[in-house]
Parts: sequence; C-alpha cells; structure tokens
Amino acid sequence: MKRSDLLSLLGGLLLGLAAGVFYSWGINPLAYSETTPDSLRERYRQDYYLLTALSYLKNGDLDRAEERLESFQSENLPADLSRQAQTSLADDRPVIEARALAQLAAALSDPQSIVSAAVTATPTPSPEPTEPLPPTVTPSPAATRAPTSTPGAPYELIAQRDICDPELPAPLLQLYVRDANGDPIPGVEALVFWDGGTDHFFTGLKPELGLDYGDFAMTPGVLYQLELVDGQYPITGLSSGTCMDDTGQSYSGSVELLFQQPTP
Repeated sequence: MKRSDLLSLLGGLLLGLAAGVFYSWGINPLAYSETTPDSLRERYRQDYYLLTALSYLKNGDLDRAEERLESFQSENLPADLSRQAQTSLADDRPVIEARALAQLAAALSDPQSIVSAAVTATPTPSPEPTEPLPPTVTPSPAATRAPTSTPGAPYELIAQRDICDPELPAPLLQLYVRDANGDPIPGVEALVFWDGGTDHFFTGLKPELGLDYGDFAMTPGVLYQLELVDGQYPITGLSSGTCMDDTGQSYSGSVELLFQQPTP
C-alpha cells in the first residue's frame, strides 16, 4: 500500500470517528428514560435521600418514604441516612436537614417508634387535652399528629452517671432521651457549650445504639454544659472523669445522661 493511500485511509477513519462523536453528542445524544433512582450518582443520590427525608418530616408518611427508597439496594439504608445526617452537621448545613435524615433513619430502623412530622424544636400543645399517647403510633395519610413525645412538656434530667469503658476510643458525653412512657425519641437536638466553643448533635443518628441515643466526644480536662433544645434547664459542670483498667492504667471516662418527659 502506498504511503498516500495509507494516509487517506487514516484520514477517513479519523473523519468518520469525529463525525460519529459529533452526531452522538451534539445531534442525537443518548437520552435516559424510565430509569430508577438507584442509577443516580452519589451526589444526586444524597439529594434524593434528603428530599425524601424532608417530605417524611412534613407529612409523616413512612409508607410513602419506603416506596421512594425501595429501589436502592443498600445493605443498611438507615445507617446510610445516619451517616449523611452526621456529614450534614459537620458541614454546617441547616439543622432541619440533619433532623429530617435522623428521624427517617430512626423510623426505618424501628417502624414501631415513629416521630410525627409535626414535632418541631418548640412543640405546640394540642388544643384539646388527651390521654398520654401509647408508645406505638402508626400514622395514616389523614393523620395530622402522631408524636411519641408529650407536646409542650420539657425534658427533665432523671439520671446521670459516670461510665468507665476502656473500649471507647474517646470519652463521650452520652445522651438518652425518652418520652413520658419511657419510649425513645429520635431527632432531639442537644446543644453543648464549653469555654471557647459550641456544638450540637442529635439523638437517633446511631440507630444501632438506640433511637434515643446521641453522643459527643469530650476533651479530658474541659468542662461542658449541655442543654436540650426542648429541655427544662441546662446541665453544667460535665467533664470526663478518671478510670482505671485491669492493669492499673488510667484512662478518661464518659458521662451518661438520661432525659425524660414528665408524666402529664
């Protein structure tokens, strides 16, 4: 084959390739249709999770939320939602996003413990007195309120103790929040203050440890103050104590706090 013929062949191949790329990208690009949410890239999947969680926070329809998430082949969807809620807090995203993700994660982990979308940081008392709600409330599309917490009742500290657990990588401020019936309440916001800093966290972000559980990593030697957004009063003077292991080595301990709403 002559050199000129080879160059002509290569030129034709390149021209055909360029024409094919132009046609497929510019004139008739590939269009997706009838796809499922699980085909979304990670960034858009997180947006989908968040929108689903915000919808659940508004209407309390767990069945609808499960339908929207059923196409995702996740081994542990509540854990995925919990991690996204923690990331949202770390990125200083609006608090409502972490609250919505935490409550949906908790509801998916234990459908028998459902928090109403109507519950906010400052619950509004029901206009008509009612008997204490049962621990299990199943929302329906027509329901407007199905809280496990007692509307308007502040949380009270009913137990506090020091914890010595050498398995913990760091001393923790461990929080449990329950309603008047003793049932767990996820999505409760706790504020932490110390000299030179503030932070916040939510219950329910670690469903495997309990829907009423939340924690905050403490620095030894620092005094903390904890206050629930719906709490009655702040708890001051919280600090990591000193513990001893079996070999006589000292390590920093944790603090456990249990809050509960009073019985009406």
